[in-house]
Amino acid sequence: MKMFNPEIENQLTEVLQAMVNDVTIALFTKSGECPTCEETKSYMKEIEALSDKIHLQELDINSERAKEYQVEMVPSIVLLNHKNEYLGIKFNGIPAGHEINSFIPAILEVSGKVSEVSEKLQRRVDKITQPVNIKVFITLTCPHCPGAVQKAHKLALMNPNINSEMIEAQTFYDLSNKFNVSSVPKIVINDKYELIGNQPIEVILKEIEKIPQ
Repeated sequence: MKMFNPEIENQLTEVLQAMVNDVTIALFTKSGECPTCEETKSYMKEIEALSDKIHLQELDINSERAKEYQVEMVPSIVLLNHKNEYLGIKFNGIPAGHEINSFIPAILEVSGKVSEVSEKLQRRVDKITQPVNIKVFITLTCPHCPGAVQKAHKLALMNPNINSEMIEAQTFYDLSNKFNVSSVPKIVINDKYELIGNQPIEVILKEIEKIPQ
């Protein structure tokens, strides 16, 4: 069953006309051991069909590419720019429901349509010299979650030392349980610093700045 009706397809097609360069959706799955992989694959094919600049690659979790991008769960989606570079943006689980509102903006940004930030914020982000991992736990019915995912992904795009990943809490229940996810969005930085809610990007950055540089 298709995710998008014709009206939504037309709206998304129009939005994606703003893409600057090509983007590759690298989808990692595992045969026979992933209940949501086929649904995610079908969904990504629908997304690919919306623009000539979007290309879907299907990859196995046991591949070298998975190691390169530190993919450890399935289904997982990594966005690559037109140079086939990984910019630190990952989606673990299907980015459906409300998360289409973080997935489409991520495609646009990776394509080169970058939203502006203040010079002050950029200077702060530039000072991050240690590896940073941002996990954003979400559910597909959460209207506030896409905003948190977008901000975390934006930070990853601003500094190569930062990587950010959406984690669909119900699909990856064991991980959600490990980090005591009882409400979403929940933001976990380097598996240590935690925030609840769709926080301003400055608040997320303030937690990152607690990491010794």
